[in-house]
Amino acid sequence: MQGTINGKLVEFGADETILQTARRYDMFIPTLCELENLDHTPGTCRVCLVEIKRKGDDFTQIVTSCNTPMEEGIEVQTRSRKVREQQRLQVNLLLTDHEEDCATCVRHGDCELQDVAQFVGLKEARFKYDFSGGRTKDISSPSVIRDMTKCIRCGRCVTICREVQGTDVLFYANKGVDSEIGVRDSDLLNTSDCVSCGQCTLVCPVGALAERDDTEEVIDYLNDPEMFTVVQFAPATRVALGEEFNMKPGSNVEGQMITAFRKMGADVVLDTNFTADVVIMEEGSELLHRVKEGGTLPLLTSCSPGWINYVEKFYPDMICNLSTTKSPQQCLGAIAKTYLAEKMAIDPAKMRVISIMPCTAKKEEAKRPEFTIGDRPEVDVVLTTRELGSLLKREGIWLPDLEEGNFDNPWMGVATGAAEIFGSTGGVMEAAVRTVHYIVTGEEIPGVDLKAVRGLEGIREASVDLGELGTVNVAIANSLKSARELLERVRSGEKEYHFIEVMACPGGCMGGGGQPKHKRNYREFLTARQKAIYDIDAGSELRQSHRNPLVKEMYDSYFGEPYSSERSHKYLHTTYTDKKRVVKHTIKEIWDELSEGR
Repeated sequence: MQGTINGKLVEFGADETILQTARRYDMFIPTLCELENLDHTPGTCRVCLVEIKRKGDDFTQIVTSCNTPMEEGIEVQTRSRKVREQQRLQVNLLLTDHEEDCATCVRHGDCELQDVAQFVGLKEARFKYDFSGGRTKDISSPSVIRDMTKCIRCGRCVTICREVQGTDVLFYANKGVDSEIGVRDSDLLNTSDCVSCGQCTLVCPVGALAERDDTEEVIDYLNDPEMFTVVQFAPATRVALGEEFNMKPGSNVEGQMITAFRKMGADVVLDTNFTADVVIMEEGSELLHRVKEGGTLPLLTSCSPGWINYVEKFYPDMICNLSTTKSPQQCLGAIAKTYLAEKMAIDPAKMRVISIMPCTAKKEEAKRPEFTIGDRPEVDVVLTTRELGSLLKREGIWLPDLEEGNFDNPWMGVATGAAEIFGSTGGVMEAAVRTVHYIVTGEEIPGVDLKAVRGLEGIREASVDLGELGTVNVAIANSLKSARELLERVRSGEKEYHFIEVMACPGGCMGGGGQPKHKRNYREFLTARQKAIYDIDAGSELRQSHRNPLVKEMYDSYFGEPYSSERSHKYLHTTYTDKKRVVKHTIKEIWDELSEGR
């Protein structure tokens, strides 16, 4: 079928929308509610307006291009005067309902609403709304800020929370001018079923949902002469941060990040990958212990704090399946304030550990009361990849211009390729299998790579021959909605697994809630980041965690045997808590409670 867009002849298929056709022909139409990687009901923002004339008609219409199908002989104009006037009016109405404190907004300079306002040629906001009361500003969560004075009700956050993560925490609340994105069964995020994954912040086009900004605390630590600052950063950050500086997707900026931290005053810069190797030693040993001793199976990985929150809130009956091994972030904090502090003769009370993570949930993880050394947290403050990008620009540091530096410290300065792939869904599983296979058989797994667990599919499965232990069945869940499906399979007895890896975010840490935002081609960015860390692994001299010489030295001189020593359990393992909320769903339950005076 054929029609025209801006006078150009175009071809299209059945049920193809005007917006889809225009995109194929590289014709720009602004949008706010639509997002390429999100299967979201369009038409809520009313910005993607076009003027159409249907075959046989002698009049034109203004329609939304995202949900208007192309028709044989249709004529479409995307930039006519009438279209531009209507778009300006619509953006004006959006701004009327939007608190315009742009200079102090977390999205300043990277706001889709600002971009659209510029595109439509908006010169002034004609209408004003009184925000003195009625709109929620929720700062209760240590990870995510919810400011409804900036919300444009595009619905992206509701869709990703419900359809991708399956947590269904966010919903449309109230009506008319009082409508906003509410929190189901709660007024605040910190008392809700929110798991702090931050996927809502990744898709929000404005500053209505954003990570909690902790950059001032980081600046204080880096510039306090009384403090000894230890900076760590995760594998996924080094292949994504460059995007904040217009670098090619997947660029490995590890060396430049090290130099940047030194310029800002960090005393020691360490690689979270070192403790990823430690986690494999602990978690792999824990898996073998459970398999041999008849412990609770399947063993569920514990590296993703959003996933931990999910189990505690939605599947507390399966807490016993969770690995007790702390995440690499928390292991590094604990090791820095014990082993490293002793080696360097530093008072742990004056040590501050700063983490750079791709994840908003890491902020909450660092504040869990069980993660402390003395009266101080193991990790003092966490910045996301996005926050670090903003901080570097704020400090006048342009990442691409920096020379490459090297990680500090002779005791914690080596990591393996196995640790690198932690940043992608399936990476923890693959790294663990490499080491477990060696511990059981005394031989490296043939070919090293376990490609069956790689990819971006929702669920993947594999079986691994572990010699005398027989065949071990493993599975990987990519996103919390996929995790729910896997756990239900286990509950029902439909499937029997020994080991399950879950990353809360689609793509794992590569697609973490604190990573750089992209409105278009987001999956391509994920793929580029994922390829980059697998390339780093493939090019590493050491590709198995058990071959890390500094990890071996640390166990020999300080921690003893992985998983079985007293010191290992004290500093590298943890416990979890049933946090499932009891919600009264029926009138009878509520009435019975009121009648009993509770």
